[in-house]
Amino acid sequence: MRVLLVEDDSMIGESLRKGLRLEGFTVDWVQDGRSAELALETTDYALVLLDLGLPKKDGLSVLRGWRQRDVTTPVLILTARDAVPDRVAGLDSGADDYLVKPFDLSELLARMRALLRRQAGRARGWVEIGALRLDPVAHTVEYQGEAVALSAREFALLHALVDSPRAVLSREQLEERLYGWGEEVESNAVEVHVHNLRRKLSPHIIRTVRGVGYRLGETG
Repeated sequence: MRVLLVEDDSMIGESLRKGLRLEGFTVDWVQDGRSAELALETTDYALVLLDLGLPKKDGLSVLRGWRQRDVTTPVLILTARDAVPDRVAGLDSGADDYLVKPFDLSELLARMRALLRRQAGRARGWVEIGALRLDPVAHTVEYQGEAVALSAREFALLHALVDSPRAVLSREQLEERLYGWGEEVESNAVEVHVHNLRRKLSPHIIRTVRGVGYRLGETG
């Protein structure tokens, strides 16, 4: 799952990027408001983590601009501004949640998962479709009652298909979910991950739509 991190403090930004990647997120990191605007114009993100005290353009102005243009991507503000008026301003400007620095990574992850569930219209943390059960919190997958070990990118690809079970996702869309800026992508990377998922789960778990992409297949 691809997220945009907007944070001008290099130490905080690098720490968050590493921590989120270890949790299976694909993270693009920018350090000013103008770059944040450009990133969201050119890339689809599941979630934005937005600092407020940014160079070039402050976070609240960036957020208001997104909402005025009907950008619905969930936004979680991360800031040291802890006064009640600051929180009210952030939420009234269109933020979906507000977390004050310093914070524990585990709380950030819990808030991110809650926003993503809300965006997907789910109340519970895990997803069950037929005999397939995927738990984004524990990063576990069960098929027909048996635990299946997946690599981080195999899990991310399956998660993308499960999140939109009726949609056909192109190779390019899946690559965007799995790889961040600057990460080398082999030309057949998606095909390799699909092959491995079919081998580990079922030959019919992912359906190829010729000339278009992939969709979730038979889960029973």
